[in-house]
Amino acid sequence: MTLAINAVYHGFKVLQAQFVDEISSQAYIMEHIKSGARLLYLANDDDNKVFSISFRTPPADDTGVAHILEHSSLCGSRKYPLKEPFVDLVKGSLNTFLNAMTFSDKTMYPVASRNDKDFHNLMDVYLDAVFYPSFYQNKYTLRQEGWHYNLDSLDGELSYNGVVYNEMKGVYSSPDAYLENEAMKALFPDNCYRFESGGYPDAIPQLTQEKFEQFHKTYYSPENSYIYLYGDMDIDATLEYLDSEYLSSFEKTGTVDSAIAEQQSLPRTADIEAFYPVGAEEDCTAKTYHELSIVTGKATDLQTSMALSLLKSTLLDSESSALRRALMDAGVGQIINGGYTSSMYQPVFSIRASGSEKELRDIFISVIYKTLQDITINGIDKKLLEANINSMEFKLREADFGGYPKGLILGIGVMDNWLYDGNPIEGLCYNKYLAALREGLKTNYYESIIENYLLDNTHKVLVTLLPQPGKEEADQEAAAVKMSAIKAQMSQEELQQHIDECAELHRLQATPDSEEARATIPVLKRSDIRQEVEKIETQEEELGASHLLYLPRNTNKIAYTSFYFDITDMEAEKLPLCYLLTDIMGKFNTERYSYQELATNAIMYTGGIAFAVRAFTEAESTDDYKIYFSTKGKCLTDNLPKMLDILQAIALESKMDDLERFRELVSELKTDWDDNFFNRGQTVAITRLFSYCSADARVNEQDEFSYYQFLKKLTDNFDELAPQVLEQLRLLIKRFFQKNRFLLSYSCDVKEQATVRQQC
Repeated sequence: MTLAINAVYHGFKVLQAQFVDEISSQAYIMEHIKSGARLLYLANDDDNKVFSISFRTPPADDTGVAHILEHSSLCGSRKYPLKEPFVDLVKGSLNTFLNAMTFSDKTMYPVASRNDKDFHNLMDVYLDAVFYPSFYQNKYTLRQEGWHYNLDSLDGELSYNGVVYNEMKGVYSSPDAYLENEAMKALFPDNCYRFESGGYPDAIPQLTQEKFEQFHKTYYSPENSYIYLYGDMDIDATLEYLDSEYLSSFEKTGTVDSAIAEQQSLPRTADIEAFYPVGAEEDCTAKTYHELSIVTGKATDLQTSMALSLLKSTLLDSESSALRRALMDAGVGQIINGGYTSSMYQPVFSIRASGSEKELRDIFISVIYKTLQDITINGIDKKLLEANINSMEFKLREADFGGYPKGLILGIGVMDNWLYDGNPIEGLCYNKYLAALREGLKTNYYESIIENYLLDNTHKVLVTLLPQPGKEEADQEAAAVKMSAIKAQMSQEELQQHIDECAELHRLQATPDSEEARATIPVLKRSDIRQEVEKIETQEEELGASHLLYLPRNTNKIAYTSFYFDITDMEAEKLPLCYLLTDIMGKFNTERYSYQELATNAIMYTGGIAFAVRAFTEAESTDDYKIYFSTKGKCLTDNLPKMLDILQAIALESKMDDLERFRELVSELKTDWDDNFFNRGQTVAITRLFSYCSADARVNEQDEFSYYQFLKKLTDNFDELAPQVLEQLRLLIKRFFQKNRFLLSYSCDVKEQATVRQQC
C-alpha cells in the first residue's frame, strides 16, 4: 500500500514519504493528529517485523525513576492484569525480540516477530502496558521493582530491597559505572545527563509513589511518544488498530516539556579524582583508570557525528592507530581504548587508559595533546582513514547485527536524531555522508575536526579513578549504621507497618495469577503458525580429505568464508594455549607485513577476520564431539585475494618471537578480563556449570574462567613462562593449519560462486 503525502489514514497524517536506497525501504513520517504521536514506518519485504514505542524521559534526579518505570510498566495492565504478563506471553510467542531499555534520556519498548498474529499480540500487550499500567492500583509494584524497607520482625535488621535497587548495586561494583558517573556529572552540571537514569543506589530510596506516578503521567503520553514500524505488514490495518484501540483516547495538550536542555561549554577542563572499591587485601598495582571525555557538538549534526565516530576508530581501535600506539609506547596503561557516544543530544568522545597508575596521569594527558597536535600539523594517516571509511561502509551495507533483527537496530539508530527533533530518515541515508567523508580525505577536514572538537574545545573532563582497598566494606558498614539510625527514628507502629507491607509483598509474589487473568494473554493457534519448514539449501563437495559446503545467498557482493580444522586430538592441558593463540593471531609481525600493516590491510580490504576454538557435539549423539579451530573472514568478492593473502601471512609467516610484544598482548588480555569480568559474569557462571554436565562444555569452558586463571598465572610469572609458551604457540600453529584436511563453509552470490570457490 502506497501512502500519499498530506493524506490522512485513520487519524495519521503523512508528513513525508521517501524511498531510502541504502536500506531498500519506503520511509513514511506521520503524526497522529488528535494525540500528537509521531510515527516512522519503514516499508519493505522483510517478514521480521519490528514495532517499538519510545518516550523521551529526561531524569531530574538519581532515583532511577525512568528505569524503575520501565520495569514496572511490564508488571500488568488494564487488559492484562497479571503480575508478569510478559513471562506468560513469551511461552506462546514466536518473537524474535522482546525487551525494554532505559537510556540516559529515553525509554524504548521494542518487539519483533515474523508471525503476523504474534506481532499484533506483542504490540497490544506493550501498548496497554505503557498507557494503562496497573501500578496506579497496585502500590506494591514500586516496592517490588524499585525499593522497599525489608524487615521481618521488630528486632530484625532493617535493609533496602528491590529489583532495580539490587541491579544498580551490582552495576556499581564495576569501575566502568564509576567512570561514567563521574564524567557525566562533571560534563553536564546543568542538564539531565548529570543524573544516573538507571538509578544511583543511595538515591533510589528517595523515590516516592507520588513522584513515580507523576513521572508516568508527565512523559508516557502519545504526544511525547515515538512509534516505529518496520517490515512487511498491512499498514492500513496497523494504523487503524493504533488509532482505534489507543491513540484516539488521548488529546494533544501541548503542555509536555521533555526537551533536552543544551549544556553550555565548560570554561576549562574539569579535573576529577574518584575511587572505586577493591578487596581490602587486593593488590592495587596497575588498577588505576585515566579517562579524558570531551563533549563534541550535537547529535543532529550527522556528518560531524559520523566523522568523529570514524576518528575514534582511526585514532584508537587498531594496532595502527596513532594515538593508541603513542599511549601504549608511553606505558600509561595496559589497555588503551575509547568511545564515541552518539545516543545523547551532545555526544561524548572519550579516551581511556586502563591498568595504569596514579602518577601516570600527567603523561597520559600530555601524550594525548602532543599526538593530536602532531596530527593536525603533519596530517593524519589517510590510508588508515580510508580503510576505516571502507570498514564503516561495509558494516552499513552488510547490516549484520548478529542475532538481532535488522529493523530493531535501525529503529534504535534513528532515535539518535529523531529524539532531538531531527529528521529520522536522514540518518538512514548514509551514502551522501560517506561521500563527504571520502571527499574529506583530499583536504584537512579531519585535522580540522581534531583541532576544533578535541583540542581547542574546553568542554572536557579528565577523570582519574583509583582503587580503594576496603571501600566496599567501609561502605557496607556505613550503610548498616545509616539503616540502624533510620530504624531508631521509627515508631513501633511504623516498624510494624513495614513488617506487614514486606509480608504482604512476599505473599503477593508467591500467589499465582488467577486462571481468569492468565486467560487474557493472547495465545497463538496452530492455524496462526506457518506449516512449511524453512529449508536451508546447501551444496556439498568433497575435495580429497577436505569438505566444502556452499550456502547460496544474495549477499550483495560479499563473500563469507569459514575454514574449520579438526583438532579433536588436542591434549587437554594445551587447550588454554589454543584459546590464547586465537586471541593473539595477526598481532605479531610477519615475514612480509608488520602487525600494524596487517591491521590496516584487514580494515581496508575485509569486513573482519576472526579466529576461534570450539567444541561441537555430533548431530546424533551429545556424548560425542569434535574440537575445531576456525578462521572466519568476510569481504567484498573483489577483495577476496587480498583477504586470503592476509590469512596466509598470519597462518604461515607469523614471527612469534618478540617477547616484549607478547608481554604487551598478554597484559592487555588480562586487563580486559579484569575490566569486564562483571559484564561476563553470567556467561562465565553458566559455562562453568555446563562444564560439569558434558564433555564438549568442559572444552568450551577453557575459554572462560579457566582461561582467566591461565592468563593470570602467565601474567604473574611472565619472565619464567613466556619463552616456553611462545615456543608452544609456534608449534600449535603448525598443528592447526592442515593444508589438505579442512572444512570450508562459504556463502556468496550464486553468480560469484565459481570465482570464490576457485580462489579459496
